[in-house]
Amino acid sequence: MGDLIPGLPEEVAQECLVRVGFRQLPAARRTSRQWKAEVESPLYGRLRRANGHTRPILALAQALPPLAASGPAHKYAASAALSNSYRLVLHDPVDGGWATLPPLPGGRGLPLFCQLAAVSCSERRKLVVLGGWDPETWVPTDTVHVYDFLDGAWRSGAPMPGPRRSFFACAAVGGRVFVGGGHDEEKNALRSAAAYDAEANAWAALPDMALQRDEARGVCLGARFVVVGGYPTEAQGRFTGTGEAFDTDVWAWGPVLDRVVDEGACPRTCCTAPSAAGAMYMLRHGHLAVRDGDNEWRSVAPIPKDGRAAMVVVAIEDGHVAAIGAGHHGGEQAVYVLSKDTETNGASPS
Repeated sequence: MGDLIPGLPEEVAQECLVRVGFRQLPAARRTSRQWKAEVESPLYGRLRRANGHTRPILALAQALPPLAASGPAHKYAASAALSNSYRLVLHDPVDGGWATLPPLPGGRGLPLFCQLAAVSCSERRKLVVLGGWDPETWVPTDTVHVYDFLDGAWRSGAPMPGPRRSFFACAAVGGRVFVGGGHDEEKNALRSAAAYDAEANAWAALPDMALQRDEARGVCLGARFVVVGGYPTEAQGRFTGTGEAFDTDVWAWGPVLDRVVDEGACPRTCCTAPSAAGAMYMLRHGHLAVRDGDNEWRSVAPIPKDGRAAMVVVAIEDGHVAAIGAGHHGGEQAVYVLSKDTETNGASPS
C-alpha cells in the first residue's frame, strides 16, 4: 500500500484530508483506494469533528422556474407556489455558499411537500427524503430516497407504510426517521405513526397517537420524537397548541402535553436545538423565542423586518437558528442566522 499523499508524512497527509470540504468528499473518496478507506473510516469523521472541520449544513427545497405543463395540476396554476418544480440544495450558513444536489433517481423530480431529515448511519451522515406529491400527477407518494454525502449519490429506500399521507410530522431521532399524523388521500387527519431505520432500510409501526394531527410539526427532544400542534379532520386549519412525545427508549407515547405552543399557532416555525436536549425555538410575534423544558416562551432575538414572513426555522448549534423568510408572502426569500445574543446576519440565496 502506498503513501496517502506521496512525499508527505502520514500524519500530515491525514491532516490535509480531514480539511476537505463536504462538497469535495465524494471526489476525494474516488481518488484512490487509500483515500476511500481513509474517508470511510469512523476515525476520519471523529477527527473532523474534534478538529473543528465540520459544521452544520442546511438542506432546502428550492423552487425552479414554473413548468409549462404540470398534468392534472394545471387547474391550480393560479397558485404560483404550487405550479413550480423543485430541487434540493445545500446551504452553508457560515460562508454563505450554495450547492445543488443531484436529481432523485427516476427523473421525476422532487416531490412537492416532501419531508427532509438527516440521520447518522455508522458514522456517515445521510439525507432522507420522504413522501410528498408526485410533481407530475400530484398524487401522494410513499417513496423514500437516501443521499449519502460520502458517495455523492442517491439510493431508493423502503417505501413508507400506508396509508399514503400528506403534510405529516417528521423528525430524525438517532439513526431513525419518525413520521406521524398528516392526512390520507381522503383528507382524513391521521393518528398513526411509523419509524424508518435508514441503516437497515426498514420501517417499524408505532402505536397510534392520542389525537389526530394534520399539518403537525415533528421535532427531536433528546430521545423523544415530539409531534407539535396539528388539527383533527373536523377542525381544518384550527391548530391546537398541544403535543405528544414518543419516547424511543421505552417505545411508547407519553400523555398529551398542553400549551407546547400557542393555541392556534402554525407549528412549522418550531424547532429544537441539537446540542441542548431541552431547548425549543419558535418564531413568535416577530422574534425568535426559546423555551427550556417547562418554562414559558421568552423572546431572545428580533427577526429582521425584511424576513418577518418567515416560513421555517432550523436550529444549527450553540444557540444559533436559521430562519428562511421574506419581507412579505411571495417575496424573494433569504436565510437569516439568529442567535440568543440578538446578533443577526442574512445570506440571500443565489
